[in-house]
Amino acid sequence: MKFSRVARRVARIGAVMLLMTAVVACGRFGDALNNEMSPETRQQLIDAGALEDPNRRTFADLFQNQADPNVTVEVNRYLWNASLEILDFMPIEAADPFSGVIVFGYGTPPGSGRAYQATVYVQDPALDARSLRVALRSRGGPVSRETARQIEDAILTRARQLRIRDADL
Repeated sequence: MKFSRVARRVARIGAVMLLMTAVVACGRFGDALNNEMSPETRQQLIDAGALEDPNRRTFADLFQNQADPNVTVEVNRYLWNASLEILDFMPIEAADPFSGVIVFGYGTPPGSGRAYQATVYVQDPALDARSLRVALRSRGGPVSRETARQIEDAILTRARQLRIRDADL
């Protein structure tokens, strides 16, 4: 019975991939015809809806990496690693290094009886206080902004220590 589930899942994935290939291939068929006509005729056919507009975005465009590396958001590795070190008493529920979000589950810091949960957002490649946001809450609700700021300061201090350590190498 377990084998049939796996076989069905593989068949479904194969069918989806075949369908996606067919959809992408449909958009590429008319390219040979477009090269044989004058620009005026091509524009008239595009305006009439007989030919696909080359400037229109398609489903296949989703799979092309068109992001400009000079504009994409990067995450500061020192802030990322410092966040993991400072909040190591909390279990990691989710982490996305591309967007800079780390979601921690409830954990109790050493020497305290209160459990906390945190979400850390590293939003810039600069090692700067503006690059870091920490949302901290306890089982009783949100904690004071001062407590969250102390956690941010601890992360920033550790990040600077990590950067200084790497600079000595």
